[in-house]
Amino acid sequence: MAERQRFTKAFKVEAIRLWKSSGRPAAAVARELGLRRNHLYKWQTELETHGETAFPGTGGRAHSTDELTRLRRENAHLREERAILKKAARYFAKESP
Repeated sequence: MAERQRFTKAFKVEAIRLWKSSGRPAAAVARELGLRRNHLYKWQTELETHGETAFPGTGGRAHSTDELTRLRRENAHLREERAILKKAARYFAKESP
């Protein structure tokens, strides 16, 4: 599965400005920018609704989010490893006289 695209506030505002000033259809501008038409409509609505406070995020993933994802994977791997070792211990405990 492809990673979700993230766009900065500046990119979103510039994309809307380009679309509105060009007089071209949203689909054509979106195709040029490599995104979907509905992104432009959604961003326009959000900008009109919230003004300067629209798009509060940075457009990128926080390092803490990446670290959390890595730690969750490691945790799952260690749990699986532990379960296997428990099964092995039970097996060898049955085998001894």
